[in-house]
Amino acid sequence: MSHFIDRRLNGKNKSAVNRQRFLKRYKTQLKRAVADAVDKRSITDMDSGETVGIPSRDISEPVFHHGKGGVRDMVHPGNKQFESGDRIRRPEGGQGGGSGQGRASKDGQGEDEFVFELSREEFMDLLFEDLELPNLVRNQLIGTTEFKTVRAGYSTQGAPTNIDVVRSLKGAVARRTALGAPSRARIRELEEEVARLLADGVPETDPHIGERRAEIDRLKTRIAALPFIDTFDLRYQSFVKLPEPTSKAVMLCIMDVSGSMDQERKSLAKRFFILLYLFLKRNYDRIEVVFIRHHTIAQEVDEEDFFYSRETGGTVVSSALNLAYDVVKERYDPSVWNIYTAQASDGDNWDSDSSLCRDLLIEKLMPLMRYYAYVEITPRQHQSLWYAYEEVMAAHPHFAMQEIDGAEDIYPVFRELFKRQTA
Repeated sequence: MSHFIDRRLNGKNKSAVNRQRFLKRYKTQLKRAVADAVDKRSITDMDSGETVGIPSRDISEPVFHHGKGGVRDMVHPGNKQFESGDRIRRPEGGQGGGSGQGRASKDGQGEDEFVFELSREEFMDLLFEDLELPNLVRNQLIGTTEFKTVRAGYSTQGAPTNIDVVRSLKGAVARRTALGAPSRARIRELEEEVARLLADGVPETDPHIGERRAEIDRLKTRIAALPFIDTFDLRYQSFVKLPEPTSKAVMLCIMDVSGSMDQERKSLAKRFFILLYLFLKRNYDRIEVVFIRHHTIAQEVDEEDFFYSRETGGTVVSSALNLAYDVVKERYDPSVWNIYTAQASDGDNWDSDSSLCRDLLIEKLMPLMRYYAYVEITPRQHQSLWYAYEEVMAAHPHFAMQEIDGAEDIYPVFRELFKRQTA
């Protein structure tokens, strides 16, 4: 049996090729472990690595083996204990994954789980795989400063690092061929004349033959004097910068911090927004995040106050929606920006204010939005805000709403809201 194992090492004595192959092969188990880790972690260590255990039965290396060749007769010894059709008991103990339970046995053998350490980057890649901002549009901006460098053929001047060796050598061969062509043609004519004279019986010492041989030598010397490569032959790869369409996006994060949002619900809301914040910062280089907290009054705050401020009060959801609308109209032109909103609340609101929120969303905010995600954090029956938002979802298909009952629902709901859409 022949085993082929790639053991090429990178600079840090680790096989990057095998590691990437392993991540691809066991992606299902790794993604399941990442999802379990999200439910157990606090918001402060969400972006660290993870240790994953994979059952030994799932670990195997592909091998090449030699098939049976020719014709062979084999005789297997019998026994007095079993007959044809008997079922043989599995050996007791030692077969599992090292659970450590039960009595010791002298029969059987097994292996422990294979433990794999995911780096921070690999953990985050698996955490946010197949996620994207829905309906993201690439807008061509007037006066944009973003350019993409593209190939633009060859030039006769440039930096030494951009020399195209193959193209330069091709040019040198073409130059030598072109400059030497007249001399080679003349050499062929002279050689034919010399051959004709010799065929006519003219002696080798004849002056006419000597003159022609001297001219042939002079032409060959001229061809040999052509430089192998000249400065005229050098060609450099040329690059130009072309403006490319850019995507500018803003995410408005709206969190309810009213008195009805107890500490447990606020913690769930913060964990949802932490996950959203990590996703945005990792996957999108140019995206702005606006943080809005509200009780009876809405305020635009920074990241620190949004996650850690202890201010609380009554509940007027429309105050946050009005502030969000003012921020968009003042700073973010919908023709230039992709505008998104994520809102988290327990659904508790004044009945008259819920209808006002519905009207604000349908008439003002939703026409400006690429996508609006509402998350209601409540284990109890839905209240007026949920039913008002159902009317918004019926009027605008890019409005989505989900419910979170506990910490185990955060990651599945997040993936459902921001899953990659098929074309």
